[in-house]
Amino acid sequence: MIAEQHGVDALDLRILAALSAQPDAPIKQLAAALGIPASTCAFRLRSLRSRGVIQGLRLQLDPAALGCPVQAVIRVRLGNHSKTGVEALFDALETTEGVLQVFHIAGADDFLVHVAVADAAALRDIVLERITVHEVVRATETQLVFERRDGAGIAAPR
Repeated sequence: MIAEQHGVDALDLRILAALSAQPDAPIKQLAAALGIPASTCAFRLRSLRSRGVIQGLRLQLDPAALGCPVQAVIRVRLGNHSKTGVEALFDALETTEGVLQVFHIAGADDFLVHVAVADAAALRDIVLERITVHEVVRATETQLVFERRDGAGIAAPR
């Protein structure tokens, strides 16, 4: 198994699956659900964090509840791929209000930008004022998101 090659064993995977299912569960509760001592669970979690397997915790917000009900994925194609131009665009996108995720990808498109905004005008503004103003950008294509669901993830219980 690939995970074992990276120092993640079966118990670590069980802990990660339990934590993924209930990220706010106290260690004692996780340990009890897994049938292991709380000290073992705490030690393993510290180890997973220190090795970079767990890379932090994120608060997941509902964009619609915060006045941003329109979500879209903007496909960005570059006209040239200079390192400084690509990095400048990437940096600008990740700090743009309304941008949820930015993916630098291979294929016909170079970036995918997932955004949540208040309305169509705000979506247009991100495209025209934050993306196409970069000299490296050749074209964009915007796709509205009707619904989004999280996948099972890589540490899902089997």
